Amino acid sequence: MCGIAGIVNIRGNAVEPAEIERLTNLVAHRGPSGAGIWFNVERDVAFGHRRLAIIDPGAGGYQPMLSADGRYVIVFNGEIYNFLELRRELEEQGEVFRTQSDTEVILAAWRAWREEMLPRFNGMWALAIFDTLTKELFLARDRFGIKPMLYAVSPERFVFASEQRALVRSGLMDAPLDVEVARRLMLDPFGVEGSERTLWQSVRRLQGGHFIWLRHGRQEIRRWWRTIDHLPALPKTEAERVERFYELFQDSVALRMRSDVPIGTCLSGGFDSTAVICTMAAHEKAGMGPRDSTAWRHAFVASFPGVWFDERPMAEEAARWAEVNPTFVDIGQNDALTDLDRILDDNDDVYIGLESAVWQTYRELSRQNVTVSLDGHGADELMGAYRKEGQSATFHMRNALAGIASNSTVGGRGVDWLRTLIINYQGQYFLRGGLRGIPAPLPLVGEGDVLPKEWGTLNKRLYRMFHSTILPTILRNFDRLSMAHGIEVRMPFMDWRLVTYTMALPDASKSSDGYTKMIARRAMANHMPESIRMGRRKIGFGSPMPQWLNGPLSGWTAELLEKKVPVFTELVNEVALRETVKQLTASKKWDWGSAQRIWPYLHMKWLLGQRAIA
Repeated sequence: MCGIAGIVNIRGNAVEPAEIERLTNLVAHRGPSGAGIWFNVERDVAFGHRRLAIIDPGAGGYQPMLSADGRYVIVFNGEIYNFLELRRELEEQGEVFRTQSDTEVILAAWRAWREEMLPRFNGMWALAIFDTLTKELFLARDRFGIKPMLYAVSPERFVFASEQRALVRSGLMDAPLDVEVARRLMLDPFGVEGSERTLWQSVRRLQGGHFIWLRHGRQEIRRWWRTIDHLPALPKTEAERVERFYELFQDSVALRMRSDVPIGTCLSGGFDSTAVICTMAAHEKAGMGPRDSTAWRHAFVASFPGVWFDERPMAEEAARWAEVNPTFVDIGQNDALTDLDRILDDNDDVYIGLESAVWQTYRELSRQNVTVSLDGHGADELMGAYRKEGQSATFHMRNALAGIASNSTVGGRGVDWLRTLIINYQGQYFLRGGLRGIPAPLPLVGEGDVLPKEWGTLNKRLYRMFHSTILPTILRNFDRLSMAHGIEVRMPFMDWRLVTYTMALPDASKSSDGYTKMIARRAMANHMPESIRMGRRKIGFGSPMPQWLNGPLSGWTAELLEKKVPVFTELVNEVALRETVKQLTASKKWDWGSAQRIWPYLHMKWLLGQRAIA
């Protein structure tokens, strides 16, 4: 897990050392274990790497790494969990390895299989491989876009990095605001991350399941993965289907416990994270495999002392079952303003809330030298989310609209209009131009996939949430907030084998008898605390935005809205926004719905204000 960067000067002029050093240093937080820079002989190509040492943490895992014959060089961010199996296969073909790293396995796989190596990988990755002989560059991203790859291209150069802010601040290209994307983010913060476009006109996102060839200045982008093309045949009986789910989940957790450094988990007390930590404990009892970390008994819980949504009791119950002594990260009212600017900056985009609890939890992992966290992300979008307490109205509206979108012949634009009309009626639509200026939806990965005719409404909705809207945004957030502290997050529910299997299941296997995630709940019977296995309550470890906006954030929001940021004023009716925020704050009527609708405007103004200062 690392930060990667690269520069290809298309016209053949030399890359200045200061250019690649600056770009690499801008992702230094992602890799505190070491740094490396490589130039080709002509010096018109340069790679940079900041290392987070997890597999083969000694010198053998240093990057940029050259293949044994010196022809290929790689920078790689992520993990290939099945690298031991691939290594054995390649050794049988005559490959000789010099290190114990998964990076060298990728290089050997490239030599053996080229692009066809990607479907063989079980993992998460963003990688770049340069051929010193042909001078061709290959970039690829994992199936579901867990690890980021941002790039920018001009007539002079092609530049890539792990974060968009690194590209924008590098000085290597102009980065004007993409007004259409900015407007879209404020209206629909989940409607951008699945696209190739970003907040900045010159910066593009390589979408999940895609790769790029750069040959002599020309780009070729192709999609190499569609989940819908890989759905397996299902066992005939429900009992067999439950058993198969558990087998896949067990193996997914076991693979993700491969580490040469300590690992742990972020424990919320809900079903997903409890299933992960209890399965980690079961794996140890069954017998650890090669390269599994025995230093895994670390659980970190975001706790909100004295308030109704604190999940500490449930997390304690889960920890007792797994025989783990948890660390509680207490989040109070005063934490609303703690490190606020840094947290907003580390998010590297605009979101619906201030992710202080997440950021502080991963900071605690770093303080205790736990480098890897196995977390429960992806389960909600794969099998149906909880109704989060305190958010029922917002939850019902979002899911009703998503259900319409999955079945309607009107399409996304019609649903977009309906959602905007509702927001406008609630007095929480502030974009200039009114309803005549509603920003058009962006093309999102996976939206054009032809889904099986027999699929029900739930499956169709989950497919879009998983690939196009909700999950890509959540993955971005957790990548940035964890890597801000040099922490790698692994996601057992996002093993591609488990994803394709679960996607193939009918709606009733995911939602029945008033419960979501039924296949997983049945699979985990007798493997986790019963009260959590069949529990309906869900909070998660997001920050308590209504309480904070009604209290400690009120002064900050008032001060922010008084600042002059001309580019923001061109986008937003600030008079109406300021008046609405003032009324909500004075009456202390912020709730989850208003917080999630209005915070993107506040986040955007903060971000554009920082950009103006820079």
